Amino acid sequence: MSGVRTADFGAGVLSRAAGLVHTLVTVEALLLLAAAPGLAGLSLIGPDQANLPLAAVCLLPLGPALSAALYALHHRSHDLTDLHPARTYVRGWRLNALPALKLWAPLLAWLTVIAFTVTHFPATGLPGWWAVLLTVIGAGSLLWGAHALLLTSLFTFRTRDTARLAGYFLFRHARATLGAASLLVLVAASTALLTEALPALLAAPLLLSLLHSGRPVIAETQEDFTA
Repeated sequence: MSGVRTADFGAGVLSRAAGLVHTLVTVEALLLLAAAPGLAGLSLIGPDQANLPLAAVCLLPLGPALSAALYALHHRSHDLTDLHPARTYVRGWRLNALPALKLWAPLLAWLTVIAFTVTHFPATGLPGWWAVLLTVIGAGSLLWGAHALLLTSLFTFRTRDTARLAGYFLFRHARATLGAASLLVLVAASTALLTEALPALLAAPLLLSLLHSGRPVIAETQEDFTA
């Protein structure tokens, strides 16, 4: 016992792994709790295409919940003796709820317009290639949203500056954008092939992957766009 140093406790590989698992489980639970009102509403509305605007309203709480989760995961401790993921999540939600909603709500509205147009495309009378173009624009908007969510969760910028930076990084760091795209494909595939609940249940690991792929974006923002 005398040969074990207290300072080393919680610093080993297994301790860090246990700390990561604890953080992921806690953040996942709090994310689902914060988004619960909207998720409950989604479970009550039918899959009818006419319910797309209502579904968008139900998804509004998800933006601040995701932002707080990114904040908590980014600021997580690697020391098993100093884990406070719940406290960090609450702090992230308090700091980022309104900034995230200022970006999340317009993005949801824009994606709802695109989705409604594509699902009712025969009624528009437009050429078929317009549907492809709208789908590409929707996918690009989602990728922009991933960068915007990352930036607004970790930095304090004005909404318009965050939006501009997200657009800039969309092409500046293609690898980070491809990383976000792969996560979106994974979410879409798991939803279509398995169950809609799976992405929600794996939200914390997916967001940790987004943080990992977005490290160049975070590094450049810290170096070039913060004091």
